[in-house]
Order: sequence, then C-alpha cells, then structure tokens
Amino acid sequence: MSERATYILPRDKGAAPLDFVIAVITFLAALALGASLVATRAAHGWQSGLSDRITVQIMPPEQGSDPRASLETETKIVLRVLNATPGIAHATLLSDAEINALVEPWIGKDGVVAGIPMPRLIDAAVTPGSDVNIAKLTADLGRAAPHASVDDHRRWIARLRGLADAVRWSAYGILLLIAGATAAAVSFATRAGLDAHHEMVALLHQMGALPSFIARAVEWHYFVSALLAAALGTAFAALFFLGASGLEIFGLEAATFLPPLSLKWTEIPWLAAVPATTALIAWATARFSVLSVVRAIY
Repeated sequence: MSERATYILPRDKGAAPLDFVIAVITFLAALALGASLVATRAAHGWQSGLSDRITVQIMPPEQGSDPRASLETETKIVLRVLNATPGIAHATLLSDAEINALVEPWIGKDGVVAGIPMPRLIDAAVTPGSDVNIAKLTADLGRAAPHASVDDHRRWIARLRGLADAVRWSAYGILLLIAGATAAAVSFATRAGLDAHHEMVALLHQMGALPSFIARAVEWHYFVSALLAAALGTAFAALFFLGASGLEIFGLEAATFLPPLSLKWTEIPWLAAVPATTALIAWATARFSVLSVVRAIY
C-alpha cells in the first residue's frame, strides 16, 4: 500500500515554477559551496607558500654620492648575514626581471621607470622544522644594513587566513539562508497542493487512510521533484566552475594575485551534497507540512 501511495495524488500543473525556483537556488548554493572550496584551497596554498619564507627588502639610500653603490654594498652584507643565520637554508637575490614581474599586476608591464633605483629583494628559505629568531635577525640586519627590513609574512598569513574564514563562513550563511528558502517554498507548495486536492484528501481520510499514509503520498513526490531540479541546478554550477579554468583562452584570465575560480576534479563531488541536502529538506518539509495540516483538519 505504501508503494501505491506515491501515485494517489496527481502532480499539479503549477509545479514547474517550484522546480525552477529549486533549480535556481541550488545553483546559487552550489556556487557558494564552490566559493568556499576555492577560498580554502587558496588560503592553504598562500599559507604554505609564505610560512617557510622570509623576505628582506633593502631600500635605496636617500642620501650619498652613489646610492647604487651603497645599495649593492648593503645587499652583499644582508646576504652574508642571512647565510650565517641558523635556520636559513639559503638566501637568493631577486633579479630586476623577477621584481618587475611581481609588481606588474599593480602598475602594468611598462610601469617601472628605468631611471628610478628599485629596492633589492632577497628571498630566504627557512629550513623545514627550524625556528628562525626574527627579532635577533632584525636587530643584526639593522646594525649591518640600516636600509634593510625583514618580513616573515606572519601578518599577511593572518590576513589571508581571516579572509578565507570570512569567505567560508559567508558561504555557510548563504547556504543556511538557501536551505530556509527551500523549506519555505516547499511548505507553501505543499499546503497549496493540499488545498487544491482537499476533496481527494478528505475521501482518503473517510476511507480510513492515516495521516502518515497521506504524508507518504506527498513527501515522495516533493523528494523526487526537488532532487531532479536540484541536480539540474548543481550541474550548471559544476559546468561554471569547470569552464572557469578555460577563460584564459578567450582573454578573460583572472588577475595574477587572485586565486583561480575553477574547481579541481577532486572537488566537484563535494557539490553532490547540494542536491542531496535539498531533497532531504524538501522531504522533511513536505512531511511536516502534510501531517500538521491533516491533523489540524481531522
């Protein structure tokens, strides 16, 4: 009898708008979930790339007969101090071409003026498992090279972690709002369907059908409809993320300092949680709505 309950109540002709709404909101939910995955992956990548690096910047002196000679002298001193510091694996001076590539996303390819002396940047790699005394290193460099400054990237790592957490929790908030919107839409559609089939529901009740039997006839319908509509919306979101990896073909490449919007193939299965959760919400909402309405009437 439970198998036949699925086909007792006919599908409403006006059910298509609800399917469209569910497809749209699940598309947005999948985008929010994908954004949280992208932000988490980018934060881990940035953190792993900066946590074992130290950058030393040597600014050109403002005074002196030969600023370039002084800059070169301080650069050699800084390299010597870094290579003698415990915990530093090696220190490398960045070339002018590498420095220009770093600032190109902000000032453009031809933004660097050749006549302006550029600061020297030294990239120092920390030995895995070592703990460099940043305070002592800063003091040593301050005495040996007064125009040098040390950056261990802790501030940037903290900011990146905070940004990723903000994006992730915002996505979770959006998912929660979308879940509420889905439940509200299904509840409204369920109650409207019961009103439209009031005579059939009354007949079933007079024939001895329990509220749970009527609920099964409705909940399965909304479960299947929501699952199919949500799968369609999620599929479009997955295509969006997969297609984002090929935007550079059309000259729409993202900025160098921004993470790519595409998802990896191993991350795409996470989107399957969206239609599954949407279908469960629709099933639970429909069952609760039917039981509350039928019991209130009878």
